[in-house]
Amino acid sequence: MAQGQMNDLRIKLISTDFDGTLFAEFEKPPIPEELQELIASLQGRGARWVINTGRDMSNLMEALGRAEVSIEPDYVVLVEREIHCHEDSRYVPLEPWNSECARAHGEVFARLMPDLPRIIEWINARFHARIYEDSYSPFCLIAGSNGDADLIHRYLEEYCRTIPELDVVRNDVYARFCHRLFNKGTALAEITRRLGLDSHSVFAMGDHFNDLPMLCSRYARFLAAPANAVEPVRAAVLRQQGYVSERSHGGGVAEAIRFFLAGDVGDSERVVPQPVTRSW
Repeated sequence: MAQGQMNDLRIKLISTDFDGTLFAEFEKPPIPEELQELIASLQGRGARWVINTGRDMSNLMEALGRAEVSIEPDYVVLVEREIHCHEDSRYVPLEPWNSECARAHGEVFARLMPDLPRIIEWINARFHARIYEDSYSPFCLIAGSNGDADLIHRYLEEYCRTIPELDVVRNDVYARFCHRLFNKGTALAEITRRLGLDSHSVFAMGDHFNDLPMLCSRYARFLAAPANAVEPVRAAVLRQQGYVSERSHGGGVAEAIRFFLAGDVGDSERVVPQPVTRSW
């Protein structure tokens, strides 16, 4: 590929959430052929694609396999923070990012452990919810409804203000504690930096709360949401002169990419590209 082809591309890095944005499990196919062909065409011209998801590696690979996807992401961001790069049919951990991510999470989780019994007791006294620990967080939650999740989310956000660098990540009725400096946005920034790019040539699209950190003009000039996005995501995208598709899921992703490639971004000065810097 000639370097000129890459230089001519308006979008050089594509960051898509997975569930609810790129992938709709009960649609046939779950990722539309038109979107796969569009991404493949851009990759052929030198663009890079990252799936930026809350899933772990095994769940993501299983879903991609079931969907019979014909394209491979150049990077995957897992559990909203770990970065892996595609090399020779495998995904290789990106260092030192992943090691530093694990170290930082271990430190912040150690500070919250004495308070976990009190937090769990408060939730159990008011809601029917499933609370558990996994290898990514000592506190994971599945609320009984989105209404319950909203109330619990606000309580957890208040608690996070008492622990430096602690945050809570939420998607639908699911939530877990995490480190504030490692999220979909900062992971996207690290990939952008590694590729020698800046936010001016980055596209980011998502549909739910855990996508908000990357749906920010600091990390991507071209921001988008599908028609099925929750209202806070739609509002955040529109507030930053982004694009909300009239189509849902993968069809909406294809529509948004084509919109920006066509140059219908409006006044190019309305979204000011920001330099990408390390967050650690």
